[in-house]
Amino acid sequence: MRAISQRSWGAPEVLTEVEVERPQPGPAEILVRVHAAGINPVDWKSRATGGFGLWGEPPILGWDVSGVVEETGPGVTIFQPGDEVFGMPRFPHQAGAYAEYVTAPARHFAPKPAGLDHVQAAALPLAGLTAWQALVDTADVRPGRRVLIHAAAGGVGHLAVQIAKARGAHVIGTARGSKHELLRDLGADELIDYTETDFTEAVADLDVVIDPIGGDYGPRSLKVLRPDGVLVSLNSPDEDALRPRAAALGRRAGFMLVEPDRTGLAAIADLVSSGRLRPVIDAVFPLSEAAKAHHHGETGRTTGKLILTVHD
Repeated sequence: MRAISQRSWGAPEVLTEVEVERPQPGPAEILVRVHAAGINPVDWKSRATGGFGLWGEPPILGWDVSGVVEETGPGVTIFQPGDEVFGMPRFPHQAGAYAEYVTAPARHFAPKPAGLDHVQAAALPLAGLTAWQALVDTADVRPGRRVLIHAAAGGVGHLAVQIAKARGAHVIGTARGSKHELLRDLGADELIDYTETDFTEAVADLDVVIDPIGGDYGPRSLKVLRPDGVLVSLNSPDEDALRPRAAALGRRAGFMLVEPDRTGLAAIADLVSSGRLRPVIDAVFPLSEAAKAHHHGETGRTTGKLILTVHD
């Protein structure tokens, strides 16, 4: 099968198309014919540095998958060949989504939302599960909570805006002014143009802050939380260093790493089916242009998600 791999860690140009053996599903696994694969910042960070280092041979990037079940391994009862599925298998271990086929535990997938094509569905798993687990499982967002989402027009951010709104929250987002119209359409109640306004001077007494940026955004975000407020950092494990500082202020903070989650995928699919969640696609590239897609993503100016098409 075709796949995108690399012989070294570095710039996008290290990505190259290779031929590798098609994987076989083991016990409790399924083989999925990949129709589309989503691209996330963790992909290009891993490409440049080796990321978590949990790679196979050869290393194949990618975790977002939307496709069709080709085969089932022994013991699988929830899917059969021909089923359309989407998921974020094996994260943070290698899933190898930049390829024509992937194998993974069946319960790392869920039925693809019927109203979406494979390109749209591939935009959801990693970013959608990150937003869901941050807002619902970690921060317990409920009706009336005031939630600030940094980088609200990004891959995680634009889905977090919609999920928080669906949970009944008052949603505030930071984004360039050119992206405010889209974010209002997605449900944001207030928007801050971070190029013109310091968010710490624009908001206060927040219940939850979602920070996918890192750097000084974490310490600054602690200032705008109310007592017992929650800061969920998504960028680096180093952000766990904020925990004692937050505790001293009577707040909670820490780094969250997304996990494979069939229940979360089903909840995301339900939001799509009810019209409360839709992915925004910035650009679509064929598998062979993965390097070009990474160049585009690393500009930091994308809105929503980047997608690779694998099988039509």
